[in-house]
Amino acid sequence: MKELTQEEKMLGLKEPNALGQEVSRAVISVLGEDRVGIIAAISQVLAEQKANIAQINQNILEGLFAMIMIVEMNKVADDFDQFKQAVESKGPELGVKVTVQSENVFRYMHRI
Repeated sequence: MKELTQEEKMLGLKEPNALGQEVSRAVISVLGEDRVGIIAAISQVLAEQKANIAQINQNILEGLFAMIMIVEMNKVADDFDQFKQAVESKGPELGVKVTVQSENVFRYMHRI
């Protein structure tokens, strides 16, 4: 299975998953004061939206919580804006800032 080049990713081509299926992905970041249940709450919203967590990394530094996730959106029923609103709206309830971006937009913005 051929991996996409950076240019192909920036053009919006979809990344193949382990099964060779093309996948739309989003990058989700969560930042704020640490508290119990942040990962569970964000994961619950993603499950309700039928998004699959492909990768997750989280860290706690002196009481500050930071998490970044890459999620596969193949089965997400809503359009991207509705998905983004559903996930980001959980932030205020948790006391954290949640940001959702298309992976292609994220990579394009952070290219060198």
